[in-house]
Amino acid sequence: MGILGRAFADALGLLWNMDPALVETVILTLQVTLVALVIALAVGIPIGAAIGLTRHLPGRWLIVPLIYTGMGLPPVTVGLFAYLVLSNQGPLGSLGWLFTPAGMIVAQTIIAFPLVVGLTMAAVQGVDPNLPVQMLSLGATKRQVATVTLLEARVGVTAAVVAAYGAIISEVGAVMLVGGNIEGETRVLTTAIVLETRRGNFALAMALGIILLGLAFLTNFAFHRLQVHQGAR
Repeated sequence: MGILGRAFADALGLLWNMDPALVETVILTLQVTLVALVIALAVGIPIGAAIGLTRHLPGRWLIVPLIYTGMGLPPVTVGLFAYLVLSNQGPLGSLGWLFTPAGMIVAQTIIAFPLVVGLTMAAVQGVDPNLPVQMLSLGATKRQVATVTLLEARVGVTAAVVAAYGAIISEVGAVMLVGGNIEGETRVLTTAIVLETRRGNFALAMALGIILLGLAFLTNFAFHRLQVHQGAR
């Protein structure tokens, strides 16, 4: 059996025995990722919907390209920016968030936010433009128009959620810079995989990789089923 086969067999053993280091890392990964995702969705969806609905938004010629640029930001650049902002000499240094889960949430939120805004905006723009006009003519408020438009664009909005989740759960550069990969405090699945691979602990690294892939698959499968269900309505 080669090194890959032995590592895979040992990884299955670690998973079967529920190694405490694995459990701790998985829990922290889910906590950081889900909190960052919720914040990005809570802020990004309304902004994306507003931009998509406002056809003649002042400065739109600049805002939209900035959003698209943000969707392709290198995560390590985001990590560097967050590090400088949260460092002792940075504007938010007094918060003490550097090398903490809070700092990692900040970095992941920055990564997810433009994805949510951009894809939500595109989904809203894909809705029949006559719908908001008809609703306003019937006396609907702007909030009601936005709500109904988001419901019509729900498949695209779900895609925004999937894209944002996939981007941050698999991210390593930003959380490594801001979190520091401290065992028991800021070590998540991606950073643990890098560390254990460098140490030559391929079994644990592979076990972590299997869990990461499993979490990504289960979540994306759930979102896919939700899209199918919504599209069938």
